[in-house]
Amino acid sequence: MGKRTDLQSILIIGAGPIVIGQACEFDYSGVQACKALREEGYRVILVNSNPATIMTDPELADSTYIEPINWKSLKKIIAIEKPDAILPTMGGQTGLNAALDLDKHGVLKEFNVELIGATKEAIDKAEDREKFAKAIDKIGLNTPKAGLAHNLEEAKNILAEVGFPCIIRPNFTMGGTGSGIAYNIDEFEYICERGLDLSPTTELYIDQYLTGWKEYEMEVVRDKADNCIIICSIENFDPMGVHTGDSITVAPAQTLTDKEYQHMRDASMAILREIGVETGGSNVQFAINPTNGEMVVIEMNPRVSRSSALASKATGFPIAKIAAKLAVGFTLDELENDISEDGIPASFEPTIDYVVTKIPRFNFEKFSGATHTLTSQMKSVGEVMAIGSTFKESFQKAIRGLEIDKNGLDPFDRSLKKSELRAGIISPTPERIYYLGEALRQDYSLDDLHKMSGIDPWFLNELKEIVEFESEIKKNNFLKNKDIFLKAKKMGFSDKRISSLISSSEDEVRSFRKKLGINPVFKRVDTCAAEFRTTTAYMYSTYQDECESNPTKKKKVMVLGGGPNRIGQGIEFDYCCVHAAQALRENGFETIMVNCNPETVSTDYDTSDRLYFEPITLEDVLEIIEIENPDGLIIQYGGQTPLKLANDLERFNVPIFGTSPDQIDLSEDRARFLEFVENNNLTQPPNGMASNKEEAIDIGNKIGYPIVVRPSYVLGGRAMEIVYGADDLKIYLTEAFQVNDSNPVLLDKFLDIAIEFDVEAISDGEDILICGILQHIEQAGVHSGDSACSIPPYNISESAIQNIRVEVTKVIENMDIIGLVNVQLAYVDEKIYLLEVNPRASRTIPFVSKALGMPLAKIAARVMAGISLKDQGVTKVPELDFFSVKEAVMPFDRFQDVDPILGPEMRSTGEVMGIGKTFVEAFEKAEIAAGVNIPKSGSAFISVRDTDKDFLEDIAKDLTSAGFSIVGTKGTIRKLNELGYEARQINKVLEGRPHIIDLMKNNEISLVINTTEGRESIKDSASIRRTALDEKICCTTTIQGAVAICKVITNELDWSVQKLQDIHI
Repeated sequence: MGKRTDLQSILIIGAGPIVIGQACEFDYSGVQACKALREEGYRVILVNSNPATIMTDPELADSTYIEPINWKSLKKIIAIEKPDAILPTMGGQTGLNAALDLDKHGVLKEFNVELIGATKEAIDKAEDREKFAKAIDKIGLNTPKAGLAHNLEEAKNILAEVGFPCIIRPNFTMGGTGSGIAYNIDEFEYICERGLDLSPTTELYIDQYLTGWKEYEMEVVRDKADNCIIICSIENFDPMGVHTGDSITVAPAQTLTDKEYQHMRDASMAILREIGVETGGSNVQFAINPTNGEMVVIEMNPRVSRSSALASKATGFPIAKIAAKLAVGFTLDELENDISEDGIPASFEPTIDYVVTKIPRFNFEKFSGATHTLTSQMKSVGEVMAIGSTFKESFQKAIRGLEIDKNGLDPFDRSLKKSELRAGIISPTPERIYYLGEALRQDYSLDDLHKMSGIDPWFLNELKEIVEFESEIKKNNFLKNKDIFLKAKKMGFSDKRISSLISSSEDEVRSFRKKLGINPVFKRVDTCAAEFRTTTAYMYSTYQDECESNPTKKKKVMVLGGGPNRIGQGIEFDYCCVHAAQALRENGFETIMVNCNPETVSTDYDTSDRLYFEPITLEDVLEIIEIENPDGLIIQYGGQTPLKLANDLERFNVPIFGTSPDQIDLSEDRARFLEFVENNNLTQPPNGMASNKEEAIDIGNKIGYPIVVRPSYVLGGRAMEIVYGADDLKIYLTEAFQVNDSNPVLLDKFLDIAIEFDVEAISDGEDILICGILQHIEQAGVHSGDSACSIPPYNISESAIQNIRVEVTKVIENMDIIGLVNVQLAYVDEKIYLLEVNPRASRTIPFVSKALGMPLAKIAARVMAGISLKDQGVTKVPELDFFSVKEAVMPFDRFQDVDPILGPEMRSTGEVMGIGKTFVEAFEKAEIAAGVNIPKSGSAFISVRDTDKDFLEDIAKDLTSAGFSIVGTKGTIRKLNELGYEARQINKVLEGRPHIIDLMKNNEISLVINTTEGRESIKDSASIRRTALDEKICCTTTIQGAVAICKVITNELDWSVQKLQDIHI
């Protein structure tokens, strides 16, 4: 059939910012699609708002637009680029919804643009649950008893048919957004009202909740010639009720009989044919009643999905690449499988001879008040994947890859009451597997555990065998018994887990293991269970006989990745790791990537020369080093994950490229850093270091409140807090952080009205290149990862910028830094204060790279490998004649009852970028891309703390000139009246009715400006911020954010779009 020749240019829609339910798996799929289509000679236009992606690197597409993903923005791009077709299936739900909007507003028809990969009809049929149910019924398959509602009255009518419990799912949303399980009428009405609000089409699908049923997924690929293959079957460890993104999943499915598997396989293919998915990958979800084998179809995604990325990494089959080529007319038998040799076609269904386990990563600790219970609405922020010869091995490898201080089914460090243990087993939470482990140690029967948890007895028995073997390990002479030791390793027990069971050290266990000659081998992922040859070095460790690694003698570098995404350490670090591999491969190194995150570009089979899909732990990394013997490691690009290994790696004489572990420790260890600051006459806010509560309170009283309290060795501002008095500090030291000699805290005077800056630089030991000075839009007190920022600075004097350069240069000159360095500063009262130094990749590197048109991570990687800035011809950065603004994207909508206030602990999951000729244009585009709807008229509610009242005049001037009326609380209104502005006073929530919440719920407020301080005041005003979020009212919790929003409101010029390739000529 061959590729289509009537198409010359194709627009790919990206997924936008990383959010819960839609993470960096779509960067992976977008990168594959770009490469695949350009390989076939098509001109590729890419649109995405997320700068922290490889897909937005200018060399990936012919035209790259970092712009908001909505139909208006896309229309402007289509008018310029005039693509022949749009491929929306690589951009998750965002891409599909944007494509449907383009069709709805007549843009596709106006510009004669075709949708490829999935037709509008197929998308509608799959995403509209009523149409989907009818399609499934037509082919003789079953769906749960259900109905479609457009309002609460219709929903109640369906409830009468379906009954309790029921599951409510809004149409056309992702990650289970707005869905929930209702057991009573109050829950039902609440979930329905919220779901109707969140559905783009104001539609709810209400179906029977299949309590205790088992859930499965099939990854399917089909072409226009009706060739259809199953890439992978995936089984959920948890029963129905937990979103598949939050469930532990296993591939291939472990508990299906062959007959059940074949039935499900046939059903998947029949569904794709009926829905009309002719080209590409789809994901079909099923539920099976464990008591009688009845099967129902839950849903399907007519696009590449989160599970597609997992299936690709699990099997080695490049789903997104193949799907992109199928979309332009190829058939599966015309395409070759890249991983296998001998010309094996892509129509050859993958086979695997190992077990893959995925475990999600959660960050509930970041959201005070959030329930840990897992439901049909996804809450995980990342995931880890592990490969082993058995489920036990891959399961235990996955646990240690999570980086949550667990090395297996670790016991609790306290005794559990029977009621707590039962509750931990019954309620699905991230901790449930550890409660199951504890119950098995107490000899609970598998039958009882199955009844309580709904988890299949096969999985429970696997956990039981792991727990039972712990007793074998605890027996005398374990370290000298080769047979038992080897069996433990085959079951996935790490050296560290073994050491805790026998009260030894990890080093001692490793030493005995080496003496016994017990070493892992490395097997290859090849899509065909070793039936055909492969030259692709995609490997995993296991304890078998034959090693397939076949290392070379080439000059090589190993890059340690960042492990699972989590808040504070996300896609930005993977971006840097990929750039390191790309740069050093270009410079003649064989590149080796080590990572365990299935969502990422770094774990794509063709990103590096050799890929090891392994946990980033000392044991696992040392085993790879032992077999590969690299010339050096890059540990500074993967966030805290590899940095935590720095001192141990140095202890094992592992060569590390770039900044030394000692200099990294200097910056991370708060006590050493304080000494460095004093010795080099650098300026810091008044501060002190405390190792106990009494010291901390003494220091607080000495330097004066408010103060910022921060622990050592954390990323994303973990456990950082601003405290406003001694009582607040005592609460912090009791509840938030246990301070002691090994966990000291730094107490800094809080520079309340300071402007913060991030400075990115590269040092090669001789020359220092200051790459970017980023001005935070929110003032001090908001974590840099959560603050919007601008490059270049937008309202600061040239002399202040010059002083920042001088201070940063002074810092770097007094440290031994080779590679990237991030310096954070505060500017107040004409003084510059040093806050911290990070001699590693920071999360703003991708953003600054896109703003400058310079691949900073690549340049720095070459520096770390010994190629100086001069030798690279990099001596200066370009002068910018435009502004770039980064805005953070928050997940507060996923966590009911959480206060959506910004503070020193990072809580954003992703970011977007706006580019404009002026700061206001760039800021407005960034806000739109982040999903913020800035109103142009209406009524503004203003309630600000005393220190922010100096800004009220500018804010009121902008709002009144735009026609806004102003409502406020007593103190703010008094100040506005003094300034000559009319404003209406409204009660605070605790002052009686009607109060501000009433106005917000009555749609009388379109903008909320609410700044506050102090634990009690923040608590009292939390309902205002939460209501703004729930009612979709534009809300800012910082005064500088309010100033910037008001400038957008008064800006009447429409914004333009421009591709990166033209901006950086």
